[in-house]
Amino acid sequence: MARIVHVWNLGRIAYHPALQIQKHLADSYKNAIDGSPNKCSTPGDVLLLVEHDPVYTVGIRNKDYDSKEETRLKALGAEFYKTNRGGLITFHGPGQLVAYPIINLKNLENPGVRCYVSAIEETIITMCKSFSIKAERSPHTGVWVSDNKICAIGIHASRHITSHGLALNCNTDLKWFEHIVPCGIEGKGVTSLTRELGMQMTLHRTIPHFLRSFSTTFGCKIIPFPEERAKEILQLIRLQ
Repeated sequence: MARIVHVWNLGRIAYHPALQIQKHLADSYKNAIDGSPNKCSTPGDVLLLVEHDPVYTVGIRNKDYDSKEETRLKALGAEFYKTNRGGLITFHGPGQLVAYPIINLKNLENPGVRCYVSAIEETIITMCKSFSIKAERSPHTGVWVSDNKICAIGIHASRHITSHGLALNCNTDLKWFEHIVPCGIEGKGVTSLTRELGMQMTLHRTIPHFLRSFSTTFGCKIIPFPEERAKEILQLIRLQ
């Protein structure tokens, strides 16, 4: 029987509340495994889908991004956050599908972090193939079309529970990336589904293809996140 993953589409949302929801889900999952009580129980593996307001985020290797750089990027009209994910700096914003899998690595056939990242890459490569886009891996993490990154990946894992995830450029305004060195990789560019296909690829059009590919790659059945639990979690986040 296929493993169940609950998908919760948060829609357009700022970065910080999405981060709080991630943290709540991950902490609740870890507590459930440990047998600790939860204020709001979670149903196990969850896939959050998000479209963020403009924000630059940096990972744990953030030494090059001091308060001066933060001020510069905020002046562009974006938020700025330092996070505990892997990787360096990237941009999230409108027209980009951000997916945060909150899953137990022990449930996977290959439970290692590297295999998990490889599975995320394979999800995007397979999805791109369905659009006749030749996407591939490179020595750098993420998914590439030639020398242009179409999907960034940066994850965190604690006690086998994952958070953070991937950012797929659908119809993103790629000019936002001109103000940074995406993921700290010099001499490379960025691209999007829209640019590669020559047609507008909205999140609405992209998400069904993404979910189909995720389900196939991870060998899971995707069902909606329970609505009542979603309301409880959102209420709890607002009270914090």
